[in-house]
Amino acid sequence: MAMAVAQHRESSSGSGSSGMNKHLDAGKYVRYTSEQVEALERVYAECPKPSSLRRQQLIRECPILSNIEPKQIKVWFQNRRCREKQRKEASRLQTVNRKLTAMNKLLMEENDRLQKQVSQLVCENGYMRQQLHTVNPSATDASCDSVVTTPRQNSLRDANNPAGLLSIAEETLAEFLSKATGTAVDWVQMPGMKPGPDSVGIFAISESCSGVAARACGLVSLEPTKIAEIVKDRPSWFRDCRNLEVFTMFPAGNGGTIELVYTQTFAPTTLAPARDFWTLRYTTTLENGSLVVCERSLSGSGAGPSTAAAAQFVRAEVLPSGYLIRPCEGGGSIIHIVDHQNLEAWSVPEVLRPLYESSKVIAQKMTIAALRYIRQIAQETSGEVVYSLGRQPAVLRTFSQRLSRGFNDAINGFNDDGWSIMNCDGTEDVIIAINSSKSLSSTSNPANALSYLGGVLCAKASMLLQNVPPAVLVRFLREHRSEWADFNVDAYFAASLKAGSYAYPGMRPTRFTGSQIIMPLGHTIEHEESLEVIRLEGHSLAEEDAFLSRDIHLLQLCNGIDENAVGACSELVFAPIDEMFPDDAPLLPSGFRVIPLDSKPSDGQDSLNTNRTLDLASSLEVGPATNNASGDAPSCQNTRSVMTIAFQFPFDSHLQDNVATMARQYVRSVISSVQRVAMAISPSGLSPAVGPKLSAGSPEALTLAHWICQSYSYHLGAELLRSESLGGDSVLKNLWEHQDAILCCSLKSLPVFIFANQAGLDMLETTLVALQDITLDKIFDEAGHKALCSDFAKLMQEGFAYLPAGICMSTMGRHVSYEQAVAWKVLAADESTVHCLAFSFVNWSFV
Repeated sequence: MAMAVAQHRESSSGSGSSGMNKHLDAGKYVRYTSEQVEALERVYAECPKPSSLRRQQLIRECPILSNIEPKQIKVWFQNRRCREKQRKEASRLQTVNRKLTAMNKLLMEENDRLQKQVSQLVCENGYMRQQLHTVNPSATDASCDSVVTTPRQNSLRDANNPAGLLSIAEETLAEFLSKATGTAVDWVQMPGMKPGPDSVGIFAISESCSGVAARACGLVSLEPTKIAEIVKDRPSWFRDCRNLEVFTMFPAGNGGTIELVYTQTFAPTTLAPARDFWTLRYTTTLENGSLVVCERSLSGSGAGPSTAAAAQFVRAEVLPSGYLIRPCEGGGSIIHIVDHQNLEAWSVPEVLRPLYESSKVIAQKMTIAALRYIRQIAQETSGEVVYSLGRQPAVLRTFSQRLSRGFNDAINGFNDDGWSIMNCDGTEDVIIAINSSKSLSSTSNPANALSYLGGVLCAKASMLLQNVPPAVLVRFLREHRSEWADFNVDAYFAASLKAGSYAYPGMRPTRFTGSQIIMPLGHTIEHEESLEVIRLEGHSLAEEDAFLSRDIHLLQLCNGIDENAVGACSELVFAPIDEMFPDDAPLLPSGFRVIPLDSKPSDGQDSLNTNRTLDLASSLEVGPATNNASGDAPSCQNTRSVMTIAFQFPFDSHLQDNVATMARQYVRSVISSVQRVAMAISPSGLSPAVGPKLSAGSPEALTLAHWICQSYSYHLGAELLRSESLGGDSVLKNLWEHQDAILCCSLKSLPVFIFANQAGLDMLETTLVALQDITLDKIFDEAGHKALCSDFAKLMQEGFAYLPAGICMSTMGRHVSYEQAVAWKVLAADESTVHCLAFSFVNWSFV
């Protein structure tokens, strides 16, 4: 590459001409030879922005550059960086342009489809009006039958006759294409998924067809054959797929292939059976070069599980579904996805039927998941995805799949995997399942496999939650593990990684410091799923091990923490690992899954307790009892979700009963903690701005707010809140937003806090969930203790006391100063019973 020579003429003369000439000589452009450019390019490849010393060194080391001034070398590198930046920007704009062109094409096709659908509906509407004026009612009935059709009218054919398989395949292809690009199904935009240049694709669901149906279309930078290979390998991207087996495959007459496929899927919760499918899958190429993979269920029993395992499956139906993959000009493909199924919702408890009747759920689990996975592979192939700790993307995907599959195995407990229920009479809230044949040998290296003399025990339970956002709950469980987890149990899990080194109950005593460090490993392109390593810091209490670290490491999978994702389930799955875990490390996953249930307007509050299958769930009351008969609560406060918890414990055969008892007690304690967390994060029925509710055992939030304000006025003769803020439901809201830190503690031998407003939580640097674990003596320093003790008798006698300015401590160990503190007794409604003590810290701030 050469640069033009610019000749400069002298513009002045006299005494200053020599200095001007020197300046112009330094600014001359030079023509670089090919050898010089090659030498500079080599240096640029190593260091695009060399320092002044590096440029001078370059001139000394390369004789061919000896006639070039250092300033000219600097200018060359500046120009080179500028050209590189322009090239990258041009490439990016070309990519964006191709994407926008493809998206525009998709939108135009969608617009044409909608116009055809409108025309069809207009014709049908006119025809129906004409028939309404017809006197013969039988003619009306017949015409209606001929006009109103659904995909279910095409009865399934028996696949026992091989000669009929091709006609079934062609019929499936036609019906699938009519759904993907035609008007066979009335599609509506998926809530919360707006199309655009930065979106994964265009997503739609159907709310009027039989079964559940979802559709997606998007642009992917992969060739059609590669995409077809990915989507046919369903277990790699569909986390609920337990097994997929191709029983028969033979070529079709038109160059395509026909496969008979048996598929098993996991049940999402312990309260429902799993599903299986017997389908025909047809792969072919259309005349326009598009590749199609379509599928539908076949009649007849076909393949199936063993007799012993058959009771755990319900045969579901795949209506014509599939993938239309069209090559794009300039590379890449446009893919259309249709998933249409009948999941036989009759086979599950009524409260769970929304999971099997909602098109949003199948859209999130299958349709959107497939398109996201394809795009993830495309970005990894192009090198756009960078992961930490030196792990390859394929390895991290395998870890995620193994965590998810192991958790699903634990929830379902299939008999053909060796699981059996231990002493369950149907009334237990926590189910204990045992797998005596299980060993952690699902790795490629037998040396890393773990086998146990007894096997693996799983304690699992499901509960119904109300008014608890799944994403918020799972995010809290992830960020505040100490609120629900027992470090000793985590230590038991960690010890099980070392064969023969674990035992129950003789574990070494360990103190957990309470801190956890989250180290990200990788995440999907839209951050809907993340893989991370958790380090729990602990130290041995044994004197001989005082200098040994007792840190515990967990491999954790977290997904569904986006509150705006409609129909998506939220999961937190983790497994103990060694600090330097290999790629084929054995995993024993445990965790939580929270799935939202679509609420129906007709659902009443009493319906939560009608189905005794959810005995554990019915005992969960989110927040204090209120009068639900008023009907004033907004619909957003009636959201429901089902949570499933499963924890796996390895054991020796002679310790089976001990481990089973420990597992049952531990899961019950986790359930209790989750209920406590759920009550804290559940939005208030009064106003979403008020935030969390009070802890269990406290009076109703509004009532306590009135007691606090009335008692303050009674004892001190002044108003805590402005007079206009004392009416109706606004008391709680204004108390919550009060600028002073207001806290209430119980009247016990060891007083603990039971309530704090937002300022109080900020001052203590805590949450309502952790508040009840904080005792009154923990926040005051020595001077504060003395002041409180000296004025305590006056407080109990007169009902109030003023405490002087002082220093208190937050839960994070930070000093907080305050100008004055006021303490008063909070009286109940009868004005004779002291419910608790209240404190108001005026003008507080961190030191």
